[in-house]
Amino acid sequence: MGLFSAISEWSNGRYEKRVSKMQEKGLCPDCGGKGIHTLPHEHLYSSTFHCPGCSGSGLFEDWMK
Repeated sequence: MGLFSAISEWSNGRYEKRVSKMQEKGLCPDCGGKGIHTLPHEHLYSSTFHCPGCSGSGLFEDWMK
């Protein structure tokens, strides 16, 4: 269980660091301020959809809501 706890703490710390860095910049931590996510497919095209965290705005304030 010690290894699992260490990995979990590392992952949580990394996420919190990303959120604080994005807060300083005013950008959504989920999409990096782009407002969209792109998922590649195996057939030479990709799907793009609005970020559910910020509703497509890319702003940190909208992500906090």
